[in-house]
Amino acid sequence: MAAKVPSCHDSRGRVPSPPGTPIIAMAGAPNVGKSTLFNRLTGSRREVGNWPGTTVEVGRGLMREGARVFEVVDLPGAYSLDAVSPDEALTRELLIEVAPDERPDVVIVVVDAAHLARSLMLVRQLRETDQPVLVAMTMSDIADQHGLTIDADRLGDLLGTPMIVLNPRQQSQQPAVAIALEQTLAARRPVPIQVAQGLDGLGLADARFAWIQEAIAPSVTRRTNVKQRFSDRFDRVALSSITGPPLFLGTMWLVFALTTNVAAPLQDALDWLFTGPITTGTVQLLTVVGLDDTWVRGLLVDGFIAGVGMLLTFVPLMTIMFALLALLEDSGYLARAAVVTDRLMRMIGLPGRAFLPLIVGFGCNVPAISATRILPNARHRILTMLLVPFTSCSARLTVYVLVASTFFPASAGTVVFAMYLISIAFVVLVGLLLRTTLWRSLEGEALIIDLPPYQRPILSMCVGITWLRLRGFLRTASGIIVATVAAVWFLQAIPAVSGYSFGQVPVQDSVYAQVSKTIAPVFAPAGFGSWETTSALIVGFVAKEAVISSWAQTYASENPHAQQQPDSLGQAISADFEQNSGGHTTAAVWAFLIFLLAYTPCVATLAAQRKEMGLRWTGFGIAMQLSIAWIVAVIVFQIGSRI
Repeated sequence: MAAKVPSCHDSRGRVPSPPGTPIIAMAGAPNVGKSTLFNRLTGSRREVGNWPGTTVEVGRGLMREGARVFEVVDLPGAYSLDAVSPDEALTRELLIEVAPDERPDVVIVVVDAAHLARSLMLVRQLRETDQPVLVAMTMSDIADQHGLTIDADRLGDLLGTPMIVLNPRQQSQQPAVAIALEQTLAARRPVPIQVAQGLDGLGLADARFAWIQEAIAPSVTRRTNVKQRFSDRFDRVALSSITGPPLFLGTMWLVFALTTNVAAPLQDALDWLFTGPITTGTVQLLTVVGLDDTWVRGLLVDGFIAGVGMLLTFVPLMTIMFALLALLEDSGYLARAAVVTDRLMRMIGLPGRAFLPLIVGFGCNVPAISATRILPNARHRILTMLLVPFTSCSARLTVYVLVASTFFPASAGTVVFAMYLISIAFVVLVGLLLRTTLWRSLEGEALIIDLPPYQRPILSMCVGITWLRLRGFLRTASGIIVATVAAVWFLQAIPAVSGYSFGQVPVQDSVYAQVSKTIAPVFAPAGFGSWETTSALIVGFVAKEAVISSWAQTYASENPHAQQQPDSLGQAISADFEQNSGGHTTAAVWAFLIFLLAYTPCVATLAAQRKEMGLRWTGFGIAMQLSIAWIVAVIVFQIGSRI
């Protein structure tokens, strides 16, 4: 059973709304357009994906149509109210297990016209209560492509519920939904369908499916002369065990190659802006007000401009990558990755569905941890949560690009793509290790998933998804990274030896450097045992983007004049790796990248793990990730330096 959560009528965590505002719950199976419709109706930016687990928490927003206001609650995707996973249990709890006066005023059940039998189970179960239900049918165009013609009015009459036909991918939805909601609210509460007594679980399921078929049969006609669709022909290639993986890998390589190549000139322009005019202008302003030789200059120039400014140069790169992934998601292709990797998942004892949270992890590990709630088996959830940190999140991408552009400028996109392949290899190999030690009896399950239809991406939706993810990156830069930059500068300003005052100490004699120098020898066998790189990895425990800001601050403090030259950070990092690797720079760089990929994730991910699987398993994960990261990094350098 899911943890206790606020009811639909609870005020905690609720979007402010006028007193007496009707509460409208939106329910439906994954991949029927539920969250897309929620975003259209409320103007929200809720994450939308073509796989189960995208919606794993309750989302709230206000729908306004004229003077009328409705509070809309987006529930986690559920095929039925027979909960088999925590997210389905949450939906069941909020719809039928709470007290009657805490239930929503109306439940909008979103159903897929192309797969009515599957979608209507939720409707049938709600019809066994007196809960007012409004059925919203989507995917009518896809049903037509399948040769299906649906009489929505007749189907609604047979279901005993009002019914509307919608396309959530279009803008004009509020008027039709508002009118239907008003009519549903004004109508008398429905009379519950009586369930025959004495039926066991199988008998009850048969009775429900028979009722659904009795409603569908006279309402749906099927044409026989339906041409084979392009999507069906393409799926023979995309889902094949032979051609599917190379196609998927080639697509992702193209994404990273385009991202790094297109973003490079934009990053250079922003780098010039921060290291040139902004730095020079700030120094001149401080000189005018008499603060040029004080600690304020160090905080602003060597701290915020060097640290946060360097991180902000990656905004174009993140924007391009998020936009390309949004196009792949909205087109329906990215969901095919779960099918392509199903065999890998079962090999490590996980169901194919476990790959869905792992896909989310390549964007950010935090929602990926939450997305494991779609897995009904607790051991599957724990194993997946232990593997999620090995998926290479977008925060690590910024560091990959910086390092790859510095050491492998001609093939930076390929290097970044290789890191994602290595990330998948870590997931598989660590999964096999855990399965053969801690979970020997764990068995995978066949993947059952509704694949979305291929469709033309809608620009406004892709822009919205891109901005949603970019905003998260900017929030990190403006929140956690700013605080981290301030903390790093403060530690760099405190002298560890006598003879210096606060803010006037060389960075190598600061408390920050001395602590890092104590830990640095641990990384010497991996070829990057400098205190500058060690300190960046330590700061990376907070957020992986902070590795870049920490490097920028440290090297700017060591050589303030070099900061005013574009690409000075890359030159400093290159010199550092050359010196500390004994001339085996390439081996040391690959060892560093692999350690960065595999070591402990950010504190937000650790907090999410602790919430979902407890302190003991979180601690085990930290120890495992640090050990594996160090051992593999050392092996890579020791072998690479001898080749």
